[in-house]
Amino acid sequence: MQNANNSKPVIKCESVYKIFGPNAKKLLDDSNGKVDAKAFQEAGCIVGVNNASLEVYKGEMLVVMGLSGSGKSTLLRCISRLTESTSGKIYIDGEDLNAMNSKELIELRRNKMGMVFQNFALLPHKTVLENIAFPLQVKGMATKESVNKAMEMVELVGLKGRENYFPRELSGGQQQRVGIARSLAVEPDIWFLDEPFSALDPLIRKEMQDEFLRLQGVLNKTIMFITHDFDEALRLADRIAIMKDGIIEQLDTPDNIVLNPATDYVKKFTKDVPREKILKIESIMDPPDGNNSNSLKISKDAIIQTVAESILNSKEPISVIDPKNNQVVGTLYPSKVIKVLFGH
Repeated sequence: MQNANNSKPVIKCESVYKIFGPNAKKLLDDSNGKVDAKAFQEAGCIVGVNNASLEVYKGEMLVVMGLSGSGKSTLLRCISRLTESTSGKIYIDGEDLNAMNSKELIELRRNKMGMVFQNFALLPHKTVLENIAFPLQVKGMATKESVNKAMEMVELVGLKGRENYFPRELSGGQQQRVGIARSLAVEPDIWFLDEPFSALDPLIRKEMQDEFLRLQGVLNKTIMFITHDFDEALRLADRIAIMKDGIIEQLDTPDNIVLNPATDYVKKFTKDVPREKILKIESIMDPPDGNNSNSLKISKDAIIQTVAESILNSKEPISVIDPKNNQVVGTLYPSKVIKVLFGH
């Protein structure tokens, strides 16, 4: 994932509002941007998204998390312009999304965006291969070429041998893989996934998350992923945006959200998180200590749980290294690990 310092955002939202109901625009204009959801409700409007600003960078996975009715899907629909926002600016690769005409919008969706929703919407009378090839043929690709491309996708998502099955012959997890393969076949730069795994049972869901992380490791897409499951958000995200009543309460890395929740609402989510399973060494290390004589070294990317025993058995500070170049980038004090894990 690239960060804000060296690249332009692929997706950028500036003060996006979506308010449903009559006179929504007038009410918003009169409120000077200070939207009180209750007052709007009394005026017959529902606040879907309230002053949302965010940036997503190339190759980044931003997970938007919130309970039902928090506005997360509405925000995603505004960013793909399936829903028109009431106010605010949305840019895709620097282009003003709201200024696009319908032809430009269709072009953008066809060539740059991939979407996967909770219900897989597979065509029941078409095989796996035909379902995946279908959007390519809609774009005008020749049948043979589209089938070859679809077969590549079948292999990518681990469905080889099932390409001639019909959707009804597949499990829920397999159907979801077909949906993902179909979405990837058009090679989108930006990938929107709205609760794609929520209909799956927990075991298959975890398998799909693993598969999804593997795919992202190979494809390096720019992703917005919607979920109501905080554990799923923690597993998948480079950064997480937590929403409540249309407002982004906090947008940060999983580590920072767990260590420094910005609001009481966010704190509720993080309260029961097993920190040792989530936090990386990097998030709790101190600056390098030149006098460190301990021969034990650990990677900044290691999850605490995987190295906890050797840390807690050490009497002295431990050097933290960047595995890419083996350089020392920090110092870890065993006492700090104990405080982070048990002192809250």
